[in-house]
Amino acid sequence: MAIEATFEWDDAKDGINRVKHGVSFAVAQMAFFDPRRVIAEDLGHSGTEQRYFCFGKVGDGIMTVRFTYRAGRICIFGAGYWRKGKRIYEQQNG
Repeated sequence: MAIEATFEWDDAKDGINRVKHGVSFAVAQMAFFDPRRVIAEDLGHSGTEQRYFCFGKVGDGIMTVRFTYRAGRICIFGAGYWRKGKRIYEQQNG
């Protein structure tokens, strides 16, 4: 199933994420195009805005992308290759 999506992110957060996790948000958006991607609500977040995780295959790994929806757009604010995300992806796609 193809998705049509518009992505956005804060350039400063993108730069911080590149340094901290070695992943740009431009690359992270590719996780959403994995047909086997898993979307889960971030239940640990207690803010006023609903936040989510996307677990999807990017290159040779499973990427975890933290995001929310704003004005019909996917707003990315964090991404990386984390073991927990890979485990969730594999459990859902077993």
